[in-house]
Amino acid sequence: MAKLCAKGKAAAKRKFDVYPSAYANMYASSVCSGKVKPGGKKKKEAGGSVGRGCGVTRKGTGAVMRVTA
Repeated sequence: MAKLCAKGKAAAKRKFDVYPSAYANMYASSVCSGKVKPGGKKKKEAGGSVGRGCGVTRKGTGAVMRVTA
């Protein structure tokens, strides 16, 4: 069994609350092998500003909500 690189270990500690776990070790090994970039991509919010009361739907926490005035 190979040891994890310091870069992968640090990335796993930042990403996961509990570091010595199977998921964290899998993420750390994929960072060390170069399959995953630490930090990854951040998604941009599509759309822009949405005015109130225009009846546009936007995603909330887990469900689609309807914006009303």
